[in-house]
Amino acid sequence: QRRSLAPSQLAKRKAGDEDEEEEDWRPPTGRKRQKAAGETESGECYRSPFRKPLAQLTNRPHCLDSSQHEAFIRSILSKPFKVPIPNYKGPLGLRSLGVKRAGLRGPLHDPFEEGALVLYEPPVLSAHDQLKIDKDKAPVHVVVDPVLSRVLRPHQREGVKFLWDCVTSRRIPGSHGCIMADEMGLGKTLQCITLMWTLLRQSPDCKPEIEKAVVVSPSSLVRNWYNEVEKWLGGRIQPLAIDGGSKDEIDRKLVGFMNQRGLRVPSPILIISYETFRLHAEVLQKGSVGLVICDEGHRLKNSENQTYQALNSLNTPRRVLISGTPIQNDLLEYFSLVHFVNSGILGTAQEFKRHFEMPILKGRDADASEAERHKGEERLKELISIVNRCLIRRTSDILSKYLPVKIEQVVCCRLTPLQTELYKNFLKQAKPVEELKEGKISVSSLSSITSLKKLCNHPALIYDKCVEEEEGFMGALGLFPSGYSTKSLEPQLSGKMLVLDYILAVTKSTSNDKVVLVSNYTQTLDLFEKLCRNRRYLYVRLDGTMSIKKRAKIVERFNSPSSPEFIFMLSSKAGGCGLNLIGANRLVMFDPDWNPANDEQAMARVWRDGQKKMCYIYRLLSTGTIEEKIFQRQTHKKALSSCVVDEEQDVERHFSLGELKELFTLSETTTSDTHDKIKCRRCVNGHQVRPPPDGSDCTSDLSQWQHCADKRRLQDSVLKAAWDAAVTFTFYHHSHEEQRGIP
Repeated sequence: QRRSLAPSQLAKRKAGDEDEEEEDWRPPTGRKRQKAAGETESGECYRSPFRKPLAQLTNRPHCLDSSQHEAFIRSILSKPFKVPIPNYKGPLGLRSLGVKRAGLRGPLHDPFEEGALVLYEPPVLSAHDQLKIDKDKAPVHVVVDPVLSRVLRPHQREGVKFLWDCVTSRRIPGSHGCIMADEMGLGKTLQCITLMWTLLRQSPDCKPEIEKAVVVSPSSLVRNWYNEVEKWLGGRIQPLAIDGGSKDEIDRKLVGFMNQRGLRVPSPILIISYETFRLHAEVLQKGSVGLVICDEGHRLKNSENQTYQALNSLNTPRRVLISGTPIQNDLLEYFSLVHFVNSGILGTAQEFKRHFEMPILKGRDADASEAERHKGEERLKELISIVNRCLIRRTSDILSKYLPVKIEQVVCCRLTPLQTELYKNFLKQAKPVEELKEGKISVSSLSSITSLKKLCNHPALIYDKCVEEEEGFMGALGLFPSGYSTKSLEPQLSGKMLVLDYILAVTKSTSNDKVVLVSNYTQTLDLFEKLCRNRRYLYVRLDGTMSIKKRAKIVERFNSPSSPEFIFMLSSKAGGCGLNLIGANRLVMFDPDWNPANDEQAMARVWRDGQKKMCYIYRLLSTGTIEEKIFQRQTHKKALSSCVVDEEQDVERHFSLGELKELFTLSETTTSDTHDKIKCRRCVNGHQVRPPPDGSDCTSDLSQWQHCADKRRLQDSVLKAAWDAAVTFTFYHHSHEEQRGIP
């Protein structure tokens, strides 16, 4: 039995010790004693020899000497807590509310890390200045997130630095805009995403430069922008993409976006189409936005349209305009783009036209005098020096380092006898030449141009006009074969359709390549469908009738290597901008557009990042017809663009403006009217000679184009097969092989 250690009990037991010594104490018989741990039935206890008796705790200190106590405390404090992670530089604990973080301000990312892209570096201070500066206001490095800087190519790193300098007013004091004019396929989207992410997270003042950004793009690219942000930022940010919905629903989303405030905005990026922005501009104009990016910004070439006015009234100083083709038709459109991003640097529209546009255009005309040419060159240099401060332009030649070879070919196809007779019959009846000579362009003249372009594609496209005997087609119905019907397609009635039929057949039978067919007319796409059904080719079609969501799905499916579709039909008006069709490596541009930018955009769909095969671009033109005149006009516009944007000095002045009025003529004897007018000195008797016979280089706008009417010069096996099939055409090609060092 355990005995109490209470003092009263100890005193009682002490008083009766003598009596108890004579009597043995026995436990009470009424209660059973519990067996101790380790005790056997016989009462023997086997305790472990390693168990130590418990020591009594006392409040007495270990060391009474004050010096020993101080030394003991110092030994404890000399061992601060350390995070057991090597090279850890973060905070040692959760930051308490209301407590200022100690230490100097620092950049968000390490500027001295290998491969770091530093956009801003603080000025180097002397030791004296470092003592005087306020540590809480010292500027810090601005460094691109390593997640993005690791994937940026050298030209893209340069582009991001240029964009950041422009929007932070470091290139032009007081101006915060710029034009990203890189050609197609150079990664303009990735560069702009990098810019947005950097501005949303950091600045030299150690805080975000902007709170919100707006991306305005064609409706077909809204989903593409959303996917690109998700791809490169990996869920670090949640953009708001608006590509459909009721008016009230869209207004509610836009109001919520504009009401966001603070350092950590939930959805800081709004992606919206031009059409939706124009319809809901009032909501977005009620607040301010840090940055606006206009993709395919050449839509803003007319400063009088509603979209331009709506965007221009947006309360934002930082504006980035993306356009691979900033000059499409004339310099005044170019002025509108520059004026949108940096208002006033080129003066007013009237001042620009008087000081720049008129002298430059007069100097570019083939009939210009020497004084006009000299003045035009001076004004051109002045314009370039001003605009280059806010415009960055790199050509697709850079891609030759990263992408396969691209061979671009112009195929001039002779008209069939039926097309020739219909064409001559139209020129006799319509007679719009007199109107053009008088400087008049009536509605009938414009419709005549459209009729001739459709006739060049296929006679079936003007068959209904022949039946109704419209102007220019009276009596033309008798020229068609007996029993002709538009329900079935007859490729042999069109020179270009005949060539296309051979190209598709040879491609299908000799390779696993896919083909993109591009046309300006949906009626031509209907003919493509008939041809594909006749030949049993699997195809997909994208035109203006297809919804935005469905477009993204069919593009993704077509690009998959396992997809069975052989042909992708594309309307250049509906989907020529921004689509990536790298699943195909052959593209046929079936008819030209007056605007060279539309053709350039459409032809750049296959030669883009991710392409693994050699690419072939076929530009089909009907020989001696209005299509060659359109191609010549494109050359004139591209020459102007190359002077202003690409800064090429020795661009030949081929076509006078007077010659471009000769639209309604037909050259039946020529192999190529364009080749005759470029004064090519490479060819002798229809065969190419290198170098030209006079020993000089060809100084034409098409100096990189090589004329060839000899089958032995054809590099493309598909065109060789078409030649063997007795298809008559003239062939030009432009290759990136020489730029890559391929003989």
